[in-house]
Formats: sequence, structure tokens, C-alpha cells
Amino acid sequence: MNQQTEVKQKYLHALELDKILHMVAQHGSCEDSRVLAQSLQPATDLERAQHLLTETDDAYILMARFGAPSFHGLVNIVNPVRRAEAGGVLNLTELLRIRSVLQVLKNVVKWRSKSEGMKTSLDPRFGNLQPNQYLENRIGLTVLSEEEVADTASPELQSIRRRIQRAEAKAREHLDALIHSLTKQKYLQEQIVTMRSGRYVVPVKAEYRSEIPGLVHDTSSSGATVFVEPMSVVEANNEIRVLQAEEKEEIERILTALSAEVGSFAGELCTGYRMAVELDLIFAKASLAYEMKATMPKLNDQGRILLRQSRHPLIDSKKVVPTDISLGIDFDTLIITGPNTGGKTVALKTTGLLCAMAMCGLMLPVAQESEVSVFDQILVDIGDEQSIEQSLSTFSAHMTNQISILKNADAHSLVLMDEVGAGTDPIEGAALGIAIIEELRQKGARIGVTTHYAELKEFALQTDGVENGCCEFDVATLRPTYRLLIGVPGRSNAFAISLKLGIEPSIIDRAKELVSAENSRFETVVESLEEQRQSLERERQEAQALRQKAQSLVEEAQAEKERSAQYAAKELEVAQRQASNLVSRTRAQIDSLMDELEAVKKEKHLSSVQKMQINSRLRNLEQTADPVRQRKKGVYTLPRPLKVGDTVLIFDIDKKGIVTEIPAGGDPVTVQAGIVKTRVPLSNLRLLEEEQVKVPKRTVTKRVSTGSARGGSMSELDLRGETVLDALLDVDRFLDSAQLNGLNQVTIIHGKGTGALRKAVQDHLKRHSAVKSYRLGVFGEGESGVTIVELKK
Repeated sequence: MNQQTEVKQKYLHALELDKILHMVAQHGSCEDSRVLAQSLQPATDLERAQHLLTETDDAYILMARFGAPSFHGLVNIVNPVRRAEAGGVLNLTELLRIRSVLQVLKNVVKWRSKSEGMKTSLDPRFGNLQPNQYLENRIGLTVLSEEEVADTASPELQSIRRRIQRAEAKAREHLDALIHSLTKQKYLQEQIVTMRSGRYVVPVKAEYRSEIPGLVHDTSSSGATVFVEPMSVVEANNEIRVLQAEEKEEIERILTALSAEVGSFAGELCTGYRMAVELDLIFAKASLAYEMKATMPKLNDQGRILLRQSRHPLIDSKKVVPTDISLGIDFDTLIITGPNTGGKTVALKTTGLLCAMAMCGLMLPVAQESEVSVFDQILVDIGDEQSIEQSLSTFSAHMTNQISILKNADAHSLVLMDEVGAGTDPIEGAALGIAIIEELRQKGARIGVTTHYAELKEFALQTDGVENGCCEFDVATLRPTYRLLIGVPGRSNAFAISLKLGIEPSIIDRAKELVSAENSRFETVVESLEEQRQSLERERQEAQALRQKAQSLVEEAQAEKERSAQYAAKELEVAQRQASNLVSRTRAQIDSLMDELEAVKKEKHLSSVQKMQINSRLRNLEQTADPVRQRKKGVYTLPRPLKVGDTVLIFDIDKKGIVTEIPAGGDPVTVQAGIVKTRVPLSNLRLLEEEQVKVPKRTVTKRVSTGSARGGSMSELDLRGETVLDALLDVDRFLDSAQLNGLNQVTIIHGKGTGALRKAVQDHLKRHSAVKSYRLGVFGEGESGVTIVELKK
């Protein structure tokens, strides 16, 4: 690491970027991605920084819609794979790790397939993940664990192991017989079969060693027991050892062949692993963004910084106070003043840290529409770096840093200095601070500094492009609010704080006398400005609260409007369904009534009971076809006595009608309403001021001589004004008479009206045995007011 890189790392360390990168690393799933996270460096190229940030944002969106992919099981396989490529033989642990990585690649590709229709900047990396199901299955069928090769690795290995099992079973059979022999048991220390040097043996008492012929492989530490391989199992043990050697050779052959296959896929395995590590890092960034409730800022390379509701990511989210910070838009230098522990240094660190995070591709804990700039370098002088070993005082340490900053700063630099000019004589320190700021401004840098010097406050007030800022402080509670106020110079509040802490008022008064008149006037002006600002702030908050309330009312009204529209649509749908059901029921009742009238026609006469029943059904049909709720009657007096032909309103059912008959007593009145003629109480009628209607006679016919010997027959029938029942009976009689008189065509006059009478007549004609066909009249015949009927011969 060269000296320049070390200096940059020192600046980033002062901003605590390393702690943020450690937080990213904690979200990583594998060691390599965690190392990669902690080694992230801010990108100084706008296009590169934008690409990194877009990748994180795309991962954030994918996680929101489909959950996070799992990279669990991702381990570094590059060295084993490259060794296999070079002809080396891999051990079982290495093969299992390769299989684990292949499973991770397969699962990540499967996860991505759930969102194939969504294009992202991560697609090239996902495209380089190449699962290898063949190699994954080969390793799975070969390796059972880090210590065991599966029988299915090869037919030869399976055969060898079966023979070993048979040889072991044969040896154990002989040994079991020995330890259970009544004559041999007394020679044994224990009735068990054990192993020594890979061969089956039995524990024999040392004094009976000669009683059990065989080979001694071991003795106990006390010498009381010898482990003897009986001669009867020597051959079986020899066979086992030979087979075990064959097994070992076969395993070596299998692993050699499998390693060669791994080596043949080395390129795609290493590429897939590298892409998976990079994706793990990107999704770790996105996970941290979720944790911080972060958003994606806009990027520029023009030095513009606008942080809305920014929060320092290392301060507890429950305690941190969001604040707005701007720099490089209306001014290039921000001088922050205020009391100690008021949040000045936090504001500086927040500005630099969030810029560095964005340049590393990290989303920021800020509100939407925030903006940060990409800088070539972020130069920082924050903290006390005095050193006894190097004989550096606080002032010397700060000055050493500031000299380095002055040498390196340019138009693409962000410079942040805490307590500029501090640690020496206030007058000289203030003058030095102003000179340093002016030099940095000439270089075109974006500058943020903190100070207690009133001279720097005045400098900001008098200089274009330089702006005052302060961290709000509540003197009443002696607590900072940590809100950064731009455009307002801060006060140290030393007198107020000291007085609150209990210092004698006389000391404060004396201190005020010692303050120069010019400084006193300046502090008075600042205090007045602060009071005005607080007043305006309260008014702004009240206005904002009212605006939010108004917006809430508008939203509630809109929601109520939408609910009303939905309710109306629902009610309309219900009404349409009920109307459809009503039409169906009415049609069924009409069909039933027509069938009944057809039966009556055949009987040729009606009894009074039948006539009453049919009239009752007609009234029910009229009510069903026009279901109107009855209304409550109010007090009403007819303006004049009713007379035949008056248009009236039947009030309770809201139906118009025409008076056709008034009895001697005057009540009830007969009214023709549509196809129904009914008697209505006089109190239920309302006179409508309309033209009086001439009521036709019950039946008007035009008799025409047919030239027949029987003469007097009719070729026209006028049904206007009749009820359906009376009209249909007249139609039957009319058609019978016309047939008897030998007429081929007759005319039935039913009028236009509502069409109810026409429909009833035509439905009846469909079923009449004497009717050949019928049609509506044409121009000159009466049009739709008449029906022309052709009779059968």
C-alpha cells in the first residue's frame, strides 16, 4: 500500500467507513464475500458508482418481491479446482465443497427463474452462474462424507466391499465359536472379539497363552492380557487385508478419475463461484439497506449534495435525529457553529460518510429525492490526533492534516475540517481558518467546517458562496436537538449554559462586561435572528400540520367518493339482477294466464267466480310488473270534483290513470291504469292538471256488409280502452264470427299506448286455431296500432 493510499484510508477511517463495511460483511454468507465487503473502496468515476448503486437497488427490489436468495454453503473452491485442472487428486472434503458450491449455484439460478420477466443490472452475473447437474450427481454418488466413499462409486468397489464383508463374517463366526466354547472360555480374559493392527483378535489370559494357538499382536499395559489372533482366523484376516488394499487402490482410481472430471469444468466452476461471491456481496448491501431503511440517492459529479432527513447510520435508529444537509448547490462552503456536543461534528461526518457509502454502491439512510456527488477524494480533518511520541500538540496535529489537505485538494474534492484554526490564539486561529477556507475555495473544493469563532460567522455573512449553519440547542433543557439549521449562525451559549449549571450570576455579569461591545452586538443580533427563526419555524410547523390535515380530509373525501361509487355499482348490479328475476317471474305468470284464458275460450263461458279469480290475478300481475312501494298519504283536498276523463295519480303506488266511471256516491272511483281497471278510494287520488281524455265506449265496432246471406258480420274489432280479459274474450267471439261469415282477413284495433294490450292479443293469436298468420298494420292501415289477421279457410 503506497503512501497516497494510506492517506486516503486514514481519511475514510476518520469518517468510520470501515465500521459500515463491517456491517455489510456481517450480512455476507461466505468468507470471501465478507473479505470483499471490508475491502470496498469508493468509486471515483460517476458511471462506475452509478452502476454499483443500481446493482444494489435492483437487489433491493428483487428481495422485496421474491425474498433473498440463499448463498449458504458457498465456500472457496478455486485452489482445489485449479489443482484438479493441473492433474492433482482431490480429497473427499474438497469434492464435497465443490458439490456444495454447485448446489448453491443451482438454487440461486432457480430463485432467479421466479422473476425471469424482470430485467435487472444483475442479469450478466446471474447468466454466468452455470449449474452442473452432471458433476453434482457424480460427486453425490461417489462421496458419502468426508471420510467415506459410497459403494455406488463403481461396480468394482461394490464387489470388493461385499467380499470384505463375507471375509469378516467368516472370521467373526470362528471367533464367536471360540469365545462361546465351554472349554476355551476359562482361558479368556473377556468373552469379546476386538481388533489389533487391523486384524480380529481375542483377549487371552497371559498364563494360558499356550492354550490358544495363534499369533500375539499386543499385550495389555499390566501384562495380564495378550491379544491373540487364533490360527483358525489367520487366513480370513489375511484375505481381509488383501481386499482392503484392493479397496484402497480402487478408491484412489475413482478419486483420480473424478478429479479429472472436475478439472475439465475448472473454468466455469471458478467463474460461477466468483459471480456467486459478487452477488452475495450485492445482496449483503441490499440487506443492510433494509436494516437501515435506506433509499437510493441521485448521483452527480458536480459537487451537489442534498441530504433530506439524513441519519448517521452508526447512531441508534431510535435516538438519531434526521436532519437536512445541503452543500454545493447555492453555496460551496458551509461553516457550522454552535456549542460543544451539539452535533456539529456528527453533521460533518454524516455528510462525508454518506458520500463515501454511495460511492461504494451502498444505499443511504435518507429520504427520497436526496442527492450526493461523486468526488475524486474526500479530505478529512476530524478528531484530535495529538502525539507525544511525535511531539505534536493538538494545533500541530490539525495543522499537519490541513497542510496535506491544501496540497491535495482540487475542484473534485470534498473537504471536511472540524474546529478549523482551533488550538491556538483565537484571533490568529480565526484569521488562519479564513485564509485556509479562501485557499480551498480558489481550488474549487466543496468545503464543510465547524468552528466557535465569531470571525468565521461574520466571514460567512459577508462572503458570497459561503453559508452559516448551526446545530440547534435548547438552552432550557441544556440539550442539543441535533438539527442542522442552514442559513443561521450558531451561538456558543456559554453564559446561558454556565448559569444553568449553577455559576454565580455576578460572575456571568462580569464576563458580559469583559466581552467587547462589537462581539456583544453581534451575539445580540444572532440571538434576535434565532428568536425570529424559531417563531417562523413554529408557524411553518403549524401550517404544515394544517396542510396535512387538509390533505387527510381530501383523501378521506376521495375514499368516501370511491366507496359510494362502489356501493352504487353494487346496488345497480343487485337491482339489475332483481329486475331480471322480476321479468322472468312476470313472463311465467303471463304464460300461465294465457294458458288459463285458452282453457276458458274452449269452455265458451265464464262463471262469476272464475271471472273474479282472473281479475285478481291480473291485479297481482300488474303489481308484480310494476313494484312501487306505497307512500304515506298526506293531507290533500281535490281542487274540484272529479269527472270521467280526468287524468289522476294513484298516490300510494305513484301510478297515473284515467277516470272511467264515477258511482252515484262518488267513492270509490273506477280508474283505468295501464292494462288494469280498478276501483280506487277518492282519498288516494290526486288530480293532474292535464288535458281531459275522452273515454271510449266499451266496444266500438264497424260493421261492414260482406254480401253474405247471413250479413251483419264484422271485419274490424276495436279493443281500445278494454281490459286484457275482456279484450281476449271479444277477440275469440270476433274470430269465430268472422270464420262463420267466411272472411279471410280481419283487422283488430288495439291502439299503440304502452303495448301491453297489443302483446296480449298477439300472444293469444299465436295459440288460436283459426289464425293462419298475423302482422302489424302498415302505413294507411293504422301501423302498430292495429294487427291484420289472416284466417284459415
